[in-house]
Amino acid sequence: MPGRRYTPEEVDSAIEALSTDSDRFAHAQEVVTHAAPGLQRILDEALHSGGWFTEAHEGQVAGVSVLGDPAERALAMRTLLAEETRLGMLVGVAVGLELAKELDKGDPPQ
Repeated sequence: MPGRRYTPEEVDSAIEALSTDSDRFAHAQEVVTHAAPGLQRILDEALHSGGWFTEAHEGQVAGVSVLGDPAERALAMRTLLAEETRLGMLVGVAVGLELAKELDKGDPPQ
């Protein structure tokens, strides 16, 4: 059976709910803190198998490191870090969604 699909409106509503209730993150932070080492391995594997940290990535790092103008180099480094952060976040969210599905398969709490 395929997983549940979400409408853009449902996603927007969920994001709004999360952004207005900081208490909702307390349990999530506990779960993520506990799961961090395993989640890091999954993220690393996903990024490497997706080709994100291959020769192209190394080429970008090398290109940034040789820029002569310090301001240009700093801007290029910020851009590269922002792109990698977004990528890690996107993969992390996908992993989180799948983790939630796996956790939902277990027995309901008594």
